[in-house]
Amino acid sequence: MSRLQNKVIVITGSCTGIGKAIARRCVAEGASVVVHGLQPELGEALVQELGPDIAALYIEDLTLNGCPGRLVDFAVTRFGKLDAVVNNAALIATGNIHDTDATKFLEFLTINTLAPFLLIQAALPQLRANQGCVLNIGSVNAYSGEPDLLPYSVSKGALMTMTRNLGDTLFREEGVRVNQINPGWVLTEAEEKRKREEGFPENWYADLPNVFAPAGRIIAPSEIAAGAVYWLADESGPISGQVVELEQHPFIGRNPPKDKTTFQDR
Repeated sequence: MSRLQNKVIVITGSCTGIGKAIARRCVAEGASVVVHGLQPELGEALVQELGPDIAALYIEDLTLNGCPGRLVDFAVTRFGKLDAVVNNAALIATGNIHDTDATKFLEFLTINTLAPFLLIQAALPQLRANQGCVLNIGSVNAYSGEPDLLPYSVSKGALMTMTRNLGDTLFREEGVRVNQINPGWVLTEAEEKRKREEGFPENWYADLPNVFAPAGRIIAPSEIAAGAVYWLADESGPISGQVVELEQHPFIGRNPPKDKTTFQDR
């Protein structure tokens, strides 16, 4: 039997990147999925690829008042229940101590920390009823981050604390597991584009310093998705409140040596 057979999973930010890879892998493992994001054309294309009978698209900004509840209701109406939530949607942008004002900082916290909290809160009755789970997608930058990733890194650090807190509380009180994956540097469509916009060559990812990519390449979204399945499946048993880094080198979000070319991890 497939590892996610008959499960219904909401995956935020799944029109592209890691979220899209997780949606594909979940369907391959037997789940039905709600694809969520802000790109209708990309989302609809993914739904058609996965199959409209087992995938449905919901387009709305998670920070809008009431959106988390509407997303949960959509999943239940479409598929009859909800077994798991993957909090993957995130604002990924630069910011440092000099150019980050209160409005900008709050935007990171609202999207990357508060929105996942509110979705967990809205989904809790369904997750409790189905002994479900939550998987938060964080970042290795949660531990420190680079100077120009300050508000992003802080928001992911807060998400990690929330995972630890709820992973204990919700499992003991509600039977709902909460865990987190902290990806390292992943070759998403958005990352390819960002680096080109920063002036790197078209195939910048083909020749990376060993200090950043000992394997000679950076991680594929499908490799993060493979790790996600374990946490969404029943095989992870009673394990809750855990944070796992999926990265190939030991930086864990710290600043690289100053004599090395700077690349920003996810």
